[in-house]
Amino acid sequence: MNGVTPCIGQDAAWQEWLSAMDSERMHHAWLLSGAKGLGKRAFARAAAAELVREAGSIQPDPTSHPDIYILEHLPANDDEAKKKADGKPYQTKRNITIDQIRQMQHKLTTRPTLGSRRAIIIDPADDLEKNAVNALLKSLEEPPVGTYFLLVTHQPGRLLPTVRSRCRVLRFAALGADELDAAIRRDMPEADADARAAAIAASRGSPGVALSFVEHDLGGIHRLMMQILQQGDPDFHLRGALAGEMGARPKRDRQLAALELARSVLVAELPDAPRARQMKIIEAHSTLTTLSMQAPVYNFDAGLLIMEIGGLLASAAMPRETAR
Repeated sequence: MNGVTPCIGQDAAWQEWLSAMDSERMHHAWLLSGAKGLGKRAFARAAAAELVREAGSIQPDPTSHPDIYILEHLPANDDEAKKKADGKPYQTKRNITIDQIRQMQHKLTTRPTLGSRRAIIIDPADDLEKNAVNALLKSLEEPPVGTYFLLVTHQPGRLLPTVRSRCRVLRFAALGADELDAAIRRDMPEADADARAAAIAASRGSPGVALSFVEHDLGGIHRLMMQILQQGDPDFHLRGALAGEMGARPKRDRQLAALELARSVLVAELPDAPRARQMKIIEAHSTLTTLSMQAPVYNFDAGLLIMEIGGLLASAAMPRETAR
C-alpha cells in the first residue's frame, strides 16, 4: 500500500483513507470535500487505484483501469469530442447527465474485472443533473458488494441531504502560505516574488488556484490593487495604471482571475478593519461577486471592467488619516 500522499498538503486525508481501507468495514461512499484546486481529483484517482489494487499483479493506469469508472463532464458536442481526442482544449457540457449515471449502473450489474473491488469516481458531484442525483441515490442506497463511490465536491451543500447522509466525508485542508509558495516554486520556478504573492493572496489556500493565477501573470495587478486599498485613488491615477497592467485585449480567463483576486484582497482586509470600513469592504465584495457571476455570460468591455474593479477597491480603501 502506498503511504505517500498523492497531493501536497493532504497527508491527513490520505492517512484517513488508508486506515479506512485497512478496517474490516470500510464505508461504501465517500465525499471528498473542499475548495477547488486542493488536489481532490488527483486524490480520488490515487485512492481508487489503491482500492482496486491486487497484490502481485500489474495495475493499469487509473484512467484506463477496467474497475475504475470515472464520471466527469463530457465534451459539449461532436466537434469538441474530436478536439479532446486530438489532445486539444475543448468545451464541456454544463452537467454530468442522467445517461452517464445509467451507463454506470449498467456496468454495476457485472462483476469487477481484475479483482474483487470497483471504484466509481464522480467529479464533480456538484454538477450532477437533478435527475442524475436521484438516480445515483438508488445506487448509494443499495451498492453492489465490492463497489465504492468517491464523490468529489467543491460545494457539498449543493448535494441532496439524502446523498450526503449516505457518505463519509473526507475533508481537504487549505494550505498555508509557505506550502503554497513551495508548490509554486516547484511547479512554476520561473514565477517571480510579485507573481507568487498575488497567487498566494488570491488562492485562499488552494495550490491549483494559485498556479492558475501565476499563469495569468497577476503580480503587477495585485501590487496596484493593494496600493489602491491602502492609499485610495482620488485622482484615478492608480486605476489608469491598473487598466494599463491588464492590457487592451486581455483574455476572458485573465479578467475573471482579476475579479477573483480583487475579492480575495478584500477578504484579507476585512478582519483588521474598523467596523465602518468593514461595511464598505462587504459592499464592495458583494458587487464584485455579482460581477464575477455576470462576467462569464456578458461580454464586458475589458477597460471598463478593470476600472470598475479599481473603483470598488477605492471605495473600500483605508481612511486617508489612517493611511498616513
